[in-house]
Amino acid sequence: MNKQPQEAVIRCEGIWKVFGGRAKQAIQSIKSGQLSKTDIRDKLDCVVGVRDASFSVGRGEIFCIMGLSGSGKSTLIRHINRLIEPTDGAVYIEGRNVNAMGPKELRQLRAEKIGMVFQNMALMPHRNVRDNVAFALEVRGVPEEKRREVARQAIETVELTGWDLKYPDELSGGMQQRVGLARAIAANPSILLMDEPFSALDPLIRRQLQGQFMQLSAELHKTTVFITHDLDEAIRIGDRIAIMRDGVLVQVGTPEEIVTQPADDYVADFVGGISKLDLVTAAKVMQPFEQYRQLNPGQETAAWPVAHPDDKLNTLVDLSIGTSHPTLVKADDAIVGVVTKDGLLRGIQGRQEIGSVQRRSH
Repeated sequence: MNKQPQEAVIRCEGIWKVFGGRAKQAIQSIKSGQLSKTDIRDKLDCVVGVRDASFSVGRGEIFCIMGLSGSGKSTLIRHINRLIEPTDGAVYIEGRNVNAMGPKELRQLRAEKIGMVFQNMALMPHRNVRDNVAFALEVRGVPEEKRREVARQAIETVELTGWDLKYPDELSGGMQQRVGLARAIAANPSILLMDEPFSALDPLIRRQLQGQFMQLSAELHKTTVFITHDLDEAIRIGDRIAIMRDGVLVQVGTPEEIVTQPADDYVADFVGGISKLDLVTAAKVMQPFEQYRQLNPGQETAAWPVAHPDDKLNTLVDLSIGTSHPTLVKADDAIVGVVTKDGLLRGIQGRQEIGSVQRRSH
């Protein structure tokens, strides 16, 4: 998790979506500070769906956009494959301006580069699992034998082997979600757009599919934008998270950054109930080793437990049980920090120790 993204595959620059006939006037009024969002609705009869959203997604990254219903997250994701036209701003896919594409180029982008998975899988009831999964390949004109083989592999990947000839109404909700995921995998897009794909499922099935999706994403190196209203889900699967409110991206950061350094009270309220144990790292709660030495000279460290800067609080708790010693933090065999019992408790409470090692950032 929190792997370093490569070059930006998706780049959104200053995306605005305003619904209504006076949208351009509404944007100018907001930018100039003349009218609020409520004024825009009441005086110009416009609704602001997305407001000046900018972000990028690196190759192989899972980028989660989360917010409450009506926050604009589903509207924003539909700009990436231009299911929705922006009122202002631009979307780039691998450096190509999606807004400037003609109909043929846009169809090709959607067919070959981008797969979309919705909460409602919209499986075709008259087609069996195999033919649902192979549908995109059929549209492309892939020969029947080849598309059936690709579908078989995708079905195997999502652990539905043996269900190839069953129909959607013979499957559970979780199995139907897997068929939808297999359909996206079979099309082999480099980008996946997932709009709350697991939100209608029971908690146990949902967690199973989250785990399966994370494994598939790592194996297939897909670049994913994942929409959710569930912070626990975003924290579990996201390399980075964007918190959205009233059409605005309030904060973008790693799960650890979002939880430990909320940008405002709104984000702080969101993350207030999240456990830090499996999220915050030793690097966030440790004291620099030289500083600790100055305050506590002459201590012998040979018997102290040892952690890595990326180890989580739950690992530090396990290391601290049964010993009165602090925990050494080593990177590349060099001692970089010390986690004291006080520092560990502050981390669990959500407060940081002074100082940290250089972290990989997105």
